[in-house]
Amino acid sequence: MPSYRALQLTIYWAAWLYPFVFRAPHNQKRASITVSGPTLAGLFFELLSVALALVLRLPAASPGGAARIVASCCAAVLAWIIAWTSVTHLGRQFRIRAGLYQDHQLIRTGPYAVVRHPIYASFLAILAATLLLNTPWQWMPLPLAAFLIGTELRVRSEDQLLESRFGEQFRQYQRSVRAYIPLVR
Repeated sequence: MPSYRALQLTIYWAAWLYPFVFRAPHNQKRASITVSGPTLAGLFFELLSVALALVLRLPAASPGGAARIVASCCAAVLAWIIAWTSVTHLGRQFRIRAGLYQDHQLIRTGPYAVVRHPIYASFLAILAATLLLNTPWQWMPLPLAAFLIGTELRVRSEDQLLESRFGEQFRQYQRSVRAYIPLVR
């Protein structure tokens, strides 16, 4: 992998991970219920998608073209914006594993007004940036399929939890706001 591509990917992922690692609240000592199984299975497939995007890469001598580099940069910037605003709006509700705190609130502001799970939308955007920069076209469906499997597992689990807590309020939100890709059910 040419060093510029490795550097660019490192910058993409570091900027995307920053709000989750340094701005999101961790180790909260609040009563909660957690659903680990589907969350961990989904996370496995999402991480597999990233590994595939990095392993199934363009030949070292192939720069991929200017259009792919520009599109990759645009996807990365979109991912960063969504990640940062999602963590900000989610605030104390942030969790790695699907779950609800006793005082959990249904967030519908900022990126949560556009999609119910903007963190997954940002993950998809950073994966797209990686694929555009690093992966041959013919291999892109494989990491995307792994990502979609993992994300669907997580979305369904989280939606069930939110519906169990917020009932009709969540069902109305679910009917009016798409899961993680705007305009796609």
